[in-house]
Amino acid sequence: MVKDEQVLGSVENAVNTYSSPSQLKITDVRAAVVCSNYDYPIIRIDTNQDVYGIGEVRDAGHKENALQFKSILLGQSPCNVDMIFRAIKHYGNWGREGGGVSGLELALWDLVGKVYGVPCYQFLGGKYRDKVRIYADTPAPAESTPEGYAERVMSRKAMGLTFIKFDVRTQLFEDCEDGTIGQPTRFEYGLGRGWRAPAAGRGSTVTDKGIARAVEVVAAVREAVGWDVSLCIDHFGHGYMTAKEVIRLGHALEPYGLAWIEDTMPWWDIDAHKRVTDAINVPTAAGENRYLWDGFRELIEKRAVDIIHPDLLTSGGMLETKRIADYAERYGLLTALHFAGSPIAFMANLHCAAAIPSLVALEHHGLDLPFWNGLVKGLPEPLMEEGYVAVPEKPGLGVDLDYEGIQANLRFPGLFEPTDEWNTPKLGFWQPDRRWDK
Repeated sequence: MVKDEQVLGSVENAVNTYSSPSQLKITDVRAAVVCSNYDYPIIRIDTNQDVYGIGEVRDAGHKENALQFKSILLGQSPCNVDMIFRAIKHYGNWGREGGGVSGLELALWDLVGKVYGVPCYQFLGGKYRDKVRIYADTPAPAESTPEGYAERVMSRKAMGLTFIKFDVRTQLFEDCEDGTIGQPTRFEYGLGRGWRAPAAGRGSTVTDKGIARAVEVVAAVREAVGWDVSLCIDHFGHGYMTAKEVIRLGHALEPYGLAWIEDTMPWWDIDAHKRVTDAINVPTAAGENRYLWDGFRELIEKRAVDIIHPDLLTSGGMLETKRIADYAERYGLLTALHFAGSPIAFMANLHCAAAIPSLVALEHHGLDLPFWNGLVKGLPEPLMEEGYVAVPEKPGLGVDLDYEGIQANLRFPGLFEPTDEWNTPKLGFWQPDRRWDK
C-alpha cells in the first residue's frame, strides 16, 4: 500500500500544476473593452489560487453578454467546463448574443490548461498540424476600381500571405453606371450608418453590366496575384441580393478559381443557401452567426454550403466548434474559421484549428491594427511566417494580458474593475448544486 501511494505521489509531482485543481474555485469575473475596428470585450475569470483564465466576447459584442453569467460561475470549479457550459448555453443565441457563452468557454479552458500545464489543443483531442494557415481579410479600397482592389490585395501578398479574402460590396453595383435597374426604395428609418434594405424590398435589380463590373474586379485581382494564391470574396449576400442575382454572379465568377463566396444569402435562410450552392460551381461558405452544434446541424445535413464558416466566439467556443467541424466532415464539408477579434481569441482559434482535420484556413482581421499584438504578452515573433502561424505550446491559450497595452486602447475607463453588481442572479438561472434563484 505504501509503495502504491509513493507511485501515485510521483505521478502527481510529475504534472506541471500551477495550483491545486481539486480546491480551485471561481471568485470573480471582470472585463475590459478594447477600442478597435470592432471592439473587443476581454474577460478575465479569477480564482482563489491566483491563477486566472482569459477570454473575450465576440467582436462588437458587449461585456454584459458574459457578465450576466457571473452568479452561476462564482464558487464553481473552472475545471468542470462541460457542466458550466451546459448550464449557461441555453441563454446564448445567434450572432453576438452567443459571445458571452463562447468567450467564457475560452477563459475556462485557459484556466484548466494553466492548472495542468497543458496547451488547450490537448483538450480537443490533440493536433493535426504544427502551423495553421491564415487567410487575410482585406477591406474594399476607397476607390472601387479594379486597380484599387488589385493594389489592396497585393499588399496582403507582400506580407507573405497565400490565402486572401477581399470585400466586394454591393456598393460596387451602385457606383457602376447602369449597374442596377431602378432605384432602391427609400426607408425613412434605418438601423444606423451603412444599413440597407434587404434585396426583397430593395426595389432595384443588378444588371449584366453591374455583374460584369464585379467580374472585372475579380479578374484584375486574380491577374495581379497569380494562380498560386487562394482568393475568396465576401459581402455579396446578407440579403442585399436575391438568390437569382447571386446565381448569375456565381456563374460569371467561375473562371477565376475562387476558394469560396462568403455569406451569399441571409444566415438564417438555409434553403436559399442550398439553392445557390447547388446552382453554381464556385464553392460557398457560411456560418459565422450560427450558435452551437444545434445551429449548424440543418445547414450541414442539407449540404447547404460547401464550407462551414463558424466563428468560435459565437458557435460556442473551442470544443463546440471542434464538434461542429467533425460533424461537417462526415458530410464531406470543409471548415474555415471566421475571426475578427483580439489576440486572445486568435490563440483560441489556433488551438481549435490545430485540432480540426478538415481545416482550410483561419481568418486574421487585425493586420492593419498597429496596437493589436501589444494587447497580450507571449505572441511569437514574428507572428506569421509564409502565411502560417505556429500552434502555441505554452499552457492554456499560450498568452497573457498586457495591461499597459489594453489600458492604452480602452473604449471607456475600466480596466478589469470590480463587477459586484453581477454577483447575484438577474434571471432564473439554474446553478449546479444550487436551487433555482429568482
